[in-house]
Amino acid sequence: MRHAVTKLIASLALVALAQTAAAQYPTKTIRLVVPFPAGSATDTVARILGNGLSASLGQQVIVENKAGADGALAATDVAKAAPDGYTLLVATNSPMAGAPALRKQPPYDPVRDFTPISMLGRYTFFLYANAQMPFNTIPELIAYAKANPGKLAYASGNTTGIVATAQFLSLAGNLNMLHVPYKGEPAGVIDLVSNRVQLMISTPFTAGLHVPDGKLKMLAITLPSRSSLAPEVPTFAEAGVQGFSVQSWAAVYAPANLPADLLVRLNTAVNAVLNRPDIKEQLDQKQFLTQGSTSAELGAFTKEQVATYVKILRDAGVQPE
Repeated sequence: MRHAVTKLIASLALVALAQTAAAQYPTKTIRLVVPFPAGSATDTVARILGNGLSASLGQQVIVENKAGADGALAATDVAKAAPDGYTLLVATNSPMAGAPALRKQPPYDPVRDFTPISMLGRYTFFLYANAQMPFNTIPELIAYAKANPGKLAYASGNTTGIVATAQFLSLAGNLNMLHVPYKGEPAGVIDLVSNRVQLMISTPFTAGLHVPDGKLKMLAITLPSRSSLAPEVPTFAEAGVQGFSVQSWAAVYAPANLPADLLVRLNTAVNAVLNRPDIKEQLDQKQFLTQGSTSAELGAFTKEQVATYVKILRDAGVQPE
């Protein structure tokens, strides 16, 4: 009996300690771990979010870039961190759906090993081509690729690029192109501009800068509708590729077992930042479509995305490594 009472007192003490810590949170710097290099789309979104959270939470929020392995390095780092609210992952579909689907033995479980905080929104991606290429539309690209099998190379800087291009090649008749992967978009875009690779599905954050100077051209948008950024650029469906469905998104996660009080605090803070007019304006300028959520909504969405990516890769004939 005495042992049971002692255990109960100890348990109550731990609960009280956790509640005190949550009430005082945050008392030190918060890390936002980003799966891609500085200058990437996710890095830009994370820095805008971090500035907003610093003001909202009253503590410094720093961005830590940990690129590599399709985002899996950063995700693994966060999955192993203490669930105390001081290490967060600004993730995309790359580490949370693409990387697990591309591996026979993923280093983490995107559902079990994380606490979903909130959705952030969706990226705008375009299919870019080097301006020297003799095609200007998707039908012209398909015809050229079929007439020149294996002569075109495409870059990818994340799993959106890998999976979206794989789906496009499959839907267009199993086109034969060389895949050249990069650790992030910026490096891939450099080679795209130099014509070392000829195609890349990328964001206007990086590749879009080279359209006005005539080095790159845009062939299609990955979203289901056109963008105000380039209203003349058709969707894949409008260009004749029916069934294209890959979209890219960003969200915030913490390690698994984050205390409920901290989850509520962080979800509230993230959504408050996303609703600030100045933050929305900054993200709109980057063609990032803001969309907050509850933790439960993000959790259900993550499960759905993992299943979707597995199906897309299987249908495209891409085998997990």
